[in-house]
Amino acid sequence: MKVHAEPKPLTGPLPGGTRGATVTVQPLSGGEVQFPAASFERPGGPFETLKASGLFTSRSTGWWWVQCPAFLITHPSAGTILVDTSLHSSIAAEPGENFGRLASRFARPRIEPGKDLPSQLRGLGADPRSIPLVVMTHLHVDHASGISEFPSSTFVVSSAEWAAATSGSRPILRGYRPQHYDYVFDYRLVDFDDPKIDSYATFARTFDLFGDGSIRLAFTPGHTLGHMCVLARLRDRDFVIAGDAVYTVRQLEGGPEQPRPHDPHLWRRSLQELQLFAREYPQAVIVPGHDPKQWPTLEAKYE
Repeated sequence: MKVHAEPKPLTGPLPGGTRGATVTVQPLSGGEVQFPAASFERPGGPFETLKASGLFTSRSTGWWWVQCPAFLITHPSAGTILVDTSLHSSIAAEPGENFGRLASRFARPRIEPGKDLPSQLRGLGADPRSIPLVVMTHLHVDHASGISEFPSSTFVVSSAEWAAATSGSRPILRGYRPQHYDYVFDYRLVDFDDPKIDSYATFARTFDLFGDGSIRLAFTPGHTLGHMCVLARLRDRDFVIAGDAVYTVRQLEGGPEQPRPHDPHLWRRSLQELQLFAREYPQAVIVPGHDPKQWPTLEAKYE
């Protein structure tokens, strides 16, 4: 696999930080996908792999429609930061063009008319063409589908995720579609093996994005080899964008595991860091990647 982008290392905090800064976070969804419930939480028993494939499960009873979330973070001096890009707006009319034929047949991506992510951002006064920074938890299709809609942004990805998404054969079997990120954009890679990487709370490896503690990137590999969570500092608590390090709140609470993380050992270690954080900081807001029960309960804005 070959991509045309030439990413640069991100060796230090980005400019714009302010000592003691706090941020606001607005959860957004630019669409939905449908997957078997057993692909989010291990069902147990025999034939788990077949159950996770959905081949013998009715779509009306054994599949979940889940949001493809993105998050708009507003920093008092660094401006607006987007976390993940949800689904490309073209999916509303022609899903196969962006998602690929096979993936669109399986996952049935859909966008409610007028609810694509760029339209929502414009409604919030955030022009997609002028958002300076996009942080990607990882590059799976349901998180990276809309990357091309932010050509003027700088994208922050972990170096391990970039390597995983741009090497090897048959990327779609690992959840990647290179067409989503194969653009000559400004990609900056965070190396979590760098000696400058520090710990924060229960997370062993974190990167302070602006050097002021307002937004930290926590290395949580396992779901993919380079997955990151995003920790945003609100006025009196943290807001944790867990990405797909956990799919559901039940996984945070010790419920059924993910059925097919890329590296189960790393996934469990990352899960333990998140679970310990949840126990030690019960006031924090932690948003898993695809929990259909939690999503409707989230507030429009967290400060």
